[in-house]
Amino acid sequence: MHFGLSEEQELLQETVRGFAAGECPADVLRRHFDAATGFDAELWRGLAEIGVAGLAIPEAYGGAGMEWLDLALVAEIVGEGGLPVPLLGHALAARAIALGGSDAQKEKWLPALASGEAIGAVAFAEEGDAWEPETFTARVANGVLTGRKKYATDANEANLFVVGVEGGGLAVVERGASGFAIERVGSIDHTRQLGDLAFANTPCEPLANSSIDVARKVRDAGLVLLAADAYGAAARLVAITNEYAKSRKQFGQPIAQFQSVKHQLADLATQHECARGLLWYAGHAIDHLPKESMRQAALAKSHICDIAAWIGREAIELHGGLGFTWECDVHIHLKRVMFDRSYLGTPEHHRRRIALQEGW
Repeated sequence: MHFGLSEEQELLQETVRGFAAGECPADVLRRHFDAATGFDAELWRGLAEIGVAGLAIPEAYGGAGMEWLDLALVAEIVGEGGLPVPLLGHALAARAIALGGSDAQKEKWLPALASGEAIGAVAFAEEGDAWEPETFTARVANGVLTGRKKYATDANEANLFVVGVEGGGLAVVERGASGFAIERVGSIDHTRQLGDLAFANTPCEPLANSSIDVARKVRDAGLVLLAADAYGAAARLVAITNEYAKSRKQFGQPIAQFQSVKHQLADLATQHECARGLLWYAGHAIDHLPKESMRQAALAKSHICDIAAWIGREAIELHGGLGFTWECDVHIHLKRVMFDRSYLGTPEHHRRRIALQEGW
């Protein structure tokens, strides 16, 4: 029995990691974070060229036809590098169209998403941090959409929005449609953008086969990507902290030589590594275990994001006073984790969902 990645999956991660290291090293990431751009067009174009934009889109529509676990492995590397790219919203928009669109709708939108020519976004959130499909309130009537949505991914750059509508359905709105307004909102994570959307009799196209079940599947797929991103960010936090502990000297020796610090570093590595299997299984469940996918996605999101946040707090403390400064990169990756922890619902929210499903 083999518990591990295939050679192809390892090569996929190595390829994306190498590309990210060359195109967005720490100093470039720092410039993006300080400027709060939330988006690097050249970096996203390069990722699209190596197949990331269409990785999980069916081959019939120009994608690579790979599985959601493969995309989660890429999301891990994106999180590790803190890359300012719209992977989350883009992937979920494509997933929604692939699951809920008619053949004609798939042909209309998926090829452009697969090539990176179009950038996708999702808008699920409602006022009051309500993320569940049951809470969608935007209304579609006679081909027009009316309502508001919160925290749409990469709203300033996307040109194709998948919007959750009343009854749990999904509708597509193209950028520039009449009555469509976007307001950029602040985010704790400066490497990603958010926007509030307003629709006033805005032309839209409901996905022909969308349903509350499809919306839930898209949500669950998003939870796995957020867990993967947080796992990658936590890996970077562990690495940064190890490097610092080896270089920071007190009493004539690196602090990594002190037993108490060794224990803390070992705890970080252990907690991080133990979360890996949960992430892989959740990614596998999205494609192959439909009866388990909701539970596994919620488990991965809640547990991994909490572990990653704990790693971030420990990393700050191990850096001492330096860890609380803007100049120290630890806060960049911790803030990315905090975004992942909150988006599409907090760990507490998803644990309640699991408890309700299990009848606890």
